[in-house]
Amino acid sequence: MKELLFSNWHVMRWVRLAFALFLFVQAYILREWMFIVFGGFFFFQVLFNLGCSANGCAIPNNKYSKDE
Repeated sequence: MKELLFSNWHVMRWVRLAFALFLFVQAYILREWMFIVFGGFFFFQVLFNLGCSANGCAIPNNKYSKDE
């Protein structure tokens, strides 16, 4: 778990963290508590390094295998 939290910090992960914190602050300032749900979604992605970034969700191109 410690390895997951403290490794592989790329630009998109920092952007998600900043956006999550922005949404938490806006929820507090504006008293719009629905922003906490969206902020929580992005914070969850930051913690567990989930989501599509740097072609992370691209479909692998395995048209030809090594056996052919």
